[in-house]
Amino acid sequence: MSVKKDSSGRRSIQVEVEVPFTPEEVWETIATGPGTECWFMQLGMEIEPREGGEITMDMGTGKIPIATVRTWEPPHKLYSEGKAFGPEGPTVATEWTVEARSGDSCVIRVVHSLFSETDDWDKELESLEGGWPKFFRVLYLYLTKFRGQKGAIASVMMPASSVDEGWNQLADGLGISGLTAGNRWQLEDSGAPGLAGDVDHVKAGPERFAIVILEQPHPGILFTGVAEMNGVPTAHLSVYRYGDNAAATAQAEQPKWQERLQGWLSAKR
Repeated sequence: MSVKKDSSGRRSIQVEVEVPFTPEEVWETIATGPGTECWFMQLGMEIEPREGGEITMDMGTGKIPIATVRTWEPPHKLYSEGKAFGPEGPTVATEWTVEARSGDSCVIRVVHSLFSETDDWDKELESLEGGWPKFFRVLYLYLTKFRGQKGAIASVMMPASSVDEGWNQLADGLGISGLTAGNRWQLEDSGAPGLAGDVDHVKAGPERFAIVILEQPHPGILFTGVAEMNGVPTAHLSVYRYGDNAAATAQAEQPKWQERLQGWLSAKR
């Protein structure tokens, strides 16, 4: 991974994914709040669909503006600017483009850029570059298996003692140690009867994340991992639910996943 730099002082990273759909078919998934909740981690996001519109989040304490829309050209381009690295950080531009390809497919691309004469923010850009491929995998799975269904997310994050130890505790708790893509997975605990699905990815080593396509008792996707966030080892676990009852299911499961993750991270190995 590397940050691209040019003579003007612009620093940027770029990540993309190709999906077997047209721009018109995927636009709402990436350019609306309800759409992003089907595959991303940000809860309560709203995107005002116009130039000058606000992008806000609501984590339960009211709407917080996080960016301003500068270009709105559905279904091909959304460009915004905001303080992605906190109020003291530089202005970060985020450009989403959806480019049609032959055969009714398209490439979804995100570019983050900022202007700086130093490398003070390169680590943050590299962190974004490393995180997007995992979310784009969830996006691909949603579009190819659940597209058009309502989505909601139960998402929890907690500090871990270290990245390695946190991943080991998480993998043990979930029962994914030793599994590979295509294996059948089932969570054996009293709080999740019948929770099962097929493993899509399990990556140890520097990646440390897992994705499972859930079938029982409700359709969805489980995405979990451990990484450093702002220098702090952090475990995250997101369960995306789909269908007419997705919101109620995710809301009911949220405190259960919070309790499970806390227990797994405190377990002795």
